[in-house]
Amino acid sequence: MAKPSSTFSKQERIVSTKLIETLFGKGDSQSAVAYPLRAVYLQEEPSEGGAPVQILISVPKKRFKHAVDRNRVKRQIREAYRHHKDILGDTVATGKQLLIAFIWLSERHCPTRKVEERVVTLLKRIKPKA
Repeated sequence: MAKPSSTFSKQERIVSTKLIETLFGKGDSQSAVAYPLRAVYLQEEPSEGGAPVQILISVPKKRFKHAVDRNRVKRQIREAYRHHKDILGDTVATGKQLLIAFIWLSERHCPTRKVEERVVTLLKRIKPKA
């Protein structure tokens, strides 16, 4: 059975329209790029029932026309995050919540190993600023 920290639960996903608007609407959010990924992140007051770190994964239809291709990339990003989310550890201050959106920039698939390296790079960049 998997360790609790290596799971990816519903509470760790950004599903609220309000949180999405907060992340992209406010001018406070920061961004980091590790091609082919971009991370937009913001430390915010916690929402009801949310985890300390919540993520959103976006693979635009403009990049991949077929849903099967978009789903593959999202799966790669989700797995990479799930395996390495402990990099963020306890960096989120008490009484705060970290919102992260991973956005795919490339029009090509990448090997899972490369996607994983890029996610790790982005998580390390986000960590000291969080």
